[in-house]
Amino acid sequence: MDFSFSTEVANQFKKIKQKQPQLLKKIQKQLILFKTNIRHPSLRTHKLKGNLSNTWSISVEDNIRLIYVIKDNKAIFLKIGTHEEVYRK
Repeated sequence: MDFSFSTEVANQFKKIKQKQPQLLKKIQKQLILFKTNIRHPSLRTHKLKGNLSNTWSISVEDNIRLIYVIKDNKAIFLKIGTHEEVYRK
């Protein structure tokens, strides 16, 4: 599936690249999997509920998530962060 990033996520990637290059490699690996198979088991793709009911989540590592919406058959990543950061109300 094709995808793009919100400005917020793009800016966070720049910070991660400088401060946590190993995390950026993990993110890139997961995005490659996402592009080829959005349901790949290591992504742990799931639809969210509540105030995030129109969004989906994939896992980068144990506590890092990427949140996205699907519009016109394209995923738009809106948030990246820890479980607490991205699911905060």
